[in-house]
Amino acid sequence: MSRPFKIEIAESEEELKQRLQTVSSGIQKEKLQMLWWLASGQVNQQQEIGKRLARDTSTVTRWLQKYRTDGLSGLLEIKKAPGANRKINSEALAALKQELETGKGFSSYGAIVEWLKKEHGQDIEYATVYAWVRYRLKAKLKVPRPQSHNQDEKLVSEFKKNSASFLIV
Repeated sequence: MSRPFKIEIAESEEELKQRLQTVSSGIQKEKLQMLWWLASGQVNQQQEIGKRLARDTSTVTRWLQKYRTDGLSGLLEIKKAPGANRKINSEALAALKQELETGKGFSSYGAIVEWLKKEHGQDIEYATVYAWVRYRLKAKLKVPRPQSHNQDEKLVSEFKKNSASFLIV
């Protein structure tokens, strides 16, 4: 025989309904829905809450235990994992960004790897540097194509004039 199901809901039915309408997170909505059902008397068994929410009864038990110990704020708290530390520290990143903005810049991503190792003592993989520079800093290492110093400027301008006429449709 199981224990009788008893829980005291501190918040009023109206307060829970109002919070239920304003919350945006799905998991918080489910938890508030559970409390609203209990406060309004629509549900009186954990198994019924589990069926209505399509959750296991152990999940409902865990949520109710969290509510008993920490209250509504503890139940609705969303924990976020801290994540890993960045491979490039903020000082080196700021210096890299500044260096990329100058006209000189870098000729290759390998040069950036070497620069980070020499200037900031950070041994960072090529792929990491590429991802940071290309996708996060939105920079491209553009190097102009080599031009012959023997080119005739008059012929180049004539070519540009004539080739532009082919583009008009």
